[in-house]
Amino acid sequence: MAVPASNDILLSEVISCTLISAASISPRIAAVKNDQAQFTSEEFTGLLEDAEVRISMDGRGRLYDNIFVERLWRTVKYEEVYLHDYRTVQEAREHLASYFRFYNTERLHETLGYRTPHEIYFGSPVVPMELGV
Repeated sequence: MAVPASNDILLSEVISCTLISAASISPRIAAVKNDQAQFTSEEFTGLLEDAEVRISMDGRGRLYDNIFVERLWRTVKYEEVYLHDYRTVQEAREHLASYFRFYNTERLHETLGYRTPHEIYFGSPVVPMELGV
């Protein structure tokens, strides 16, 4: 099923912003390089390189990179994207930023022993002040 060009542009914009935001928090993040033109363009990969994001290239280990990314995006789509009708890129950005804060700091992950990614990465749970509550 082909995705309309306008959806490709929105998706590219949201993914770009999400990756750049994530890189500002955690420089160890690695982005999987995709075969879709908008994600292999010099413009997109340049943004990631400027943010010091390691880009996983084709080759050994790619299968495992893609498994993580595919599972993450499946979760994002079912828990956030499919539940909302974003009207603008800005609205999508705001919702996704909120979702990723929840995903990383509040949502318990079975594969992490029912801890959050924040707990695993930083070694402690988030305190309410860090969440801006």
